[in-house]
Amino acid sequence: MKIAIVGTGNMGEALGRIWAQCGHQVAFSFSRDEQKLQKLAQELNASWGAVTNIVQEAELVLLAVHWSHIEDVLAKAGSLEGKIVLNCCVPLDQDNENLVLGTTTSGAEQLAAARPKARWVSAFNTSPSESLPVVFAKREEGKRPQHMLYGDDAGAKQIARQLILEVGFDPVDLGGLKNGRFVEPFAMVTAVLAYEHPGGEAFTYHFEKLQP
Repeated sequence: MKIAIVGTGNMGEALGRIWAQCGHQVAFSFSRDEQKLQKLAQELNASWGAVTNIVQEAELVLLAVHWSHIEDVLAKAGSLEGKIVLNCCVPLDQDNENLVLGTTTSGAEQLAAARPKARWVSAFNTSPSESLPVVFAKREEGKRPQHMLYGDDAGAKQIARQLILEVGFDPVDLGGLKNGRFVEPFAMVTAVLAYEHPGGEAFTYHFEKLQP
């Protein structure tokens, strides 16, 4: 699959590395450091370029930028009509300490409203980027951790499920985009557990229903 990675921070780079190893054609864009962008693409035998160009050629777009850059990225990406867009952004303030949306709407819903002709699905926003290479390395070992996805487009969700499986998680379908109102605050919980509690930053989770 041709995947455009828009945003080369920790999450975009981690997923790009994994999906390139899985055989996908990965293209990177949107970095403050163009040399880093070029070096990363060369290392992974991937490509890089302007947001407009890589989005046009992609079958799936990973949106992995800080919330403060959303308007800029969407302007560069165009209408995104017919594109599957996998959103992993959490609507955080500049200090990455507080959500700027919640309760009555979500980042996922706001993005879908901004580009209604795109095929939106959200995932990879409830596990820290540090967990991804560890999960990928252990993907054949025993019980897998879980990862949540949500969206209103069944076809987009099916592709997201496959990409989640390739990373090494078992996907958990949380229904429609409106459930981002609950998932995005949960992402803050996982961030606290990963970065403020002892034991390392590679935090994952697994839900179970217990029988009495």
